[in-house]
Amino acid sequence: MKTKRIFLALAAASISVAAVAQTSQKITAGKANEYGLAYSLPQTVVDLYIEAQLEEHHPGEFHNYAKRYLGTNDAIHEDGYSAEVVGVTIVPRGIATDENRQLAQFRNGTSAYINLTPENLPTGINTDEIYNAAMPQIPVAKPAAPSPLDGPGAQQAVTAEMARSSSLAKKAELAAQRIFELRETRSDILSGNADNPPADGAAMELVLNNLAAQEAALTAMFQGVTTKRTVVKKITVEPDTAEVQTVARLSAIDGIIDPDNLAGAPVTVSFTVLEQGKLPVNEKGETKTYPKGGVAYCIPGMALVTVNYAGKKVAEADLPLAQLGVVFGLNPSLFTDRREPYKAVFDTTTGAVVNLAPMAQ
Repeated sequence: MKTKRIFLALAAASISVAAVAQTSQKITAGKANEYGLAYSLPQTVVDLYIEAQLEEHHPGEFHNYAKRYLGTNDAIHEDGYSAEVVGVTIVPRGIATDENRQLAQFRNGTSAYINLTPENLPTGINTDEIYNAAMPQIPVAKPAAPSPLDGPGAQQAVTAEMARSSSLAKKAELAAQRIFELRETRSDILSGNADNPPADGAAMELVLNNLAAQEAALTAMFQGVTTKRTVVKKITVEPDTAEVQTVARLSAIDGIIDPDNLAGAPVTVSFTVLEQGKLPVNEKGETKTYPKGGVAYCIPGMALVTVNYAGKKVAEADLPLAQLGVVFGLNPSLFTDRREPYKAVFDTTTGAVVNLAPMAQ
């Protein structure tokens, strides 16, 4: 298993103008709301997209004759199942909570406005710009590919004599003979010694593919079949720096299962504090005073998120977390200045201000 480390930073993200009306609600400070804009700052949760590969091994009909007729010792002799976590994609996301409700109070007669997501999280003040963090590619489940025994080659490979025989040993002998006949036919075509060679390149490719499918099916009757498929499950985790959390388990038969089902090996996640958010200071190093009626935002902290499977690290990421941060405020007069009003763009994952600039910019 490969360890995957993801670094998320503001530099790896972008701010874009979008059709806010489709994704958020615009509210203007006015008499109806007493010139106050209410919203919620987010708490950060982490979505884990766990991708696991499940393998199934099944013996072929003639597995007991593989060594005698094909000279191989690695045929599958019994059903088997195995599973492995092949990747975990870590994606932080902000959610609104009752504890983080905020109210920014503006001067009477002003017209500052805020855009809110459906969850009441702010995307921006005095702007329709939206902060789009860099989104990793989310894994997609993949079904098992058809085995050689599932295709038309398997039906074509069984000769009439094999079908009529009631002896398993005789069927295996005939199947082995057919394998060598197919190989000889392919060799004759490639060397130009075939009695009835294909008419052109396309016909040759078609014939060779058919021969290969038949040989693969007959070989699988001796060697057995191994199939592989991947499953993906999204699990949302609330960060906890105090303990390691078991968030899922992996079963070789049932795939990704609940953490309290002891039929699989555990998938765990831990959060290690890297940095706590700090209140801003002035030129003298003194903590700044929270402005009256301020526009609240979060200065997040940082944590190392580590995901382990069966005691081995499979993914980790440095993530900003609102829970490790502090709340401070912007002076509301910034957004109502008649000569140069400002705009602010928020990160809905942490509540941080990612852009603060004059509206004209």
